[in-house]
Amino acid sequence: MSLTLAIVGRPNVGKSTLFNRLVGKRLALVDDQPGVTRDLREGEGRLGDLRFTVIDTAGLEDATDDSLQGRMRRLTERAVDMADVCLFMIDARVGITPTDEMFAEILRKRSKHVILAANKAEGSAADAGVLEAYNLGLGEPVRMSGEHGEGMTDLYTQLMPLADAAEEKAEDDAPETDIELDEDGEGETPLITDDKPLQVAVVGRPNAGKSTLINKIIGEDRLLTGPEAGITRDAISLRVDWADPDGDGTPMRIFDTAGMRKKAKVQEKLEKLSVSDGLRAVKFAEVVVVLLDAAIPFEQQDLRIADLAEREGRAVVVAVNKWDVEENKQEKLRELKESFDRLLPQLRGAPLITVSAKTGRGLERLRAAILRAHDVWNRRVPTAALNRWLTAMLEQHPPPAPQGRRIKLRYMTQAKTRPPGFVVMCSHPDKMPASYTRYLVNGLREDFDMPGTPIRLTLRGQGDKNPYKGRRKKNAGALAKHLKGRA
Repeated sequence: MSLTLAIVGRPNVGKSTLFNRLVGKRLALVDDQPGVTRDLREGEGRLGDLRFTVIDTAGLEDATDDSLQGRMRRLTERAVDMADVCLFMIDARVGITPTDEMFAEILRKRSKHVILAANKAEGSAADAGVLEAYNLGLGEPVRMSGEHGEGMTDLYTQLMPLADAAEEKAEDDAPETDIELDEDGEGETPLITDDKPLQVAVVGRPNAGKSTLINKIIGEDRLLTGPEAGITRDAISLRVDWADPDGDGTPMRIFDTAGMRKKAKVQEKLEKLSVSDGLRAVKFAEVVVVLLDAAIPFEQQDLRIADLAEREGRAVVVAVNKWDVEENKQEKLRELKESFDRLLPQLRGAPLITVSAKTGRGLERLRAAILRAHDVWNRRVPTAALNRWLTAMLEQHPPPAPQGRRIKLRYMTQAKTRPPGFVVMCSHPDKMPASYTRYLVNGLREDFDMPGTPIRLTLRGQGDKNPYKGRRKKNAGALAKHLKGRA
């Protein structure tokens, strides 16, 4: 995609509604309340056969100080500088306001191409506002309704000459998970490339420092930050080549998510949508960074977020932020590790990294932990090694014998990666206690170096197909043929 389109305008003129229509999904929050969008948000837009990057921006307001509105305006001006084309939207039912005139002047100076859109233009009540739009000196306005989809053909006509051989993106953003392996443990592992970057979601409670951390990682103030809790309301996706100390970069797409609060506190419609947005970001990620506040770590909501990531089968890294203001670091670190092992046994061995989003300390260790977690998430274990291991585990601690009938574990193989998934063929799988399954999973973690990643272990009965059966017959036939030839 070679074209970037930024949608700009006053608050509540319908920018996010059009953004959602162009990307074909409800990615941006929409509400009658002005000022819902506070960050830059990127998506893959399509209009007919055109494919382009579309940016939803905060409403332009007449504020230049360090207030929330002033910082939102600076982010929007950054989007104008980034974009190839600006779609300047006005509300045709309200008409031209002094604020519209002021920002039209800014766009004439800063933007290479401006398309003027008179939104909410359905019906005769908008006729006067559409005529007024000519006075802005930005050419003929495109009369449209983002909510009802009117005017899309005219917008296509305006964009078409500006889209230089735009190409449709071939692959979906969602990561590949549960990759099937054959009997030999073979299967194609997706590589981290510019076209398929490593996808990382940063999640946590409000005001844990998620946006500040990501700004420090990418080296610029792309995300809105401040002392107010809950500033981020959407799950924002950003691309970055995160380099190590030697300068070798790893392509990543990082999702900054709205803070997730306890359900009882999520009352406003906007915050309910925000939490849903954050949960969706976890599903789109390969590695989930659970960011804690060093002052109040491992509250109930932190545990729920980490458990959600594990249940979704994502690799997990726990990062403790605001470490620069912690006084008793060694004692605090011991407490954190003890709490982690006790409260999140399903993530035993997951990396626990201390960072300071404000100063940047610990970011190199965080990067290394993310790559390590991703590597473990893709881990493969040869079938022969698994069965040798299974024999040793059975000798060390045999399975129980419910009602006097011992459960026999026949053989084991790895069926999937991302996360690692294993199948054990056995008798009476329905009678296997959960404690013995945990014994096997913990052994896999320790003996095959798979700390922290979710592990799926499936027990199958004797009636299921033996994956070795066909291979044994084939090998026996080949051996007989070989011996016959020698004779």
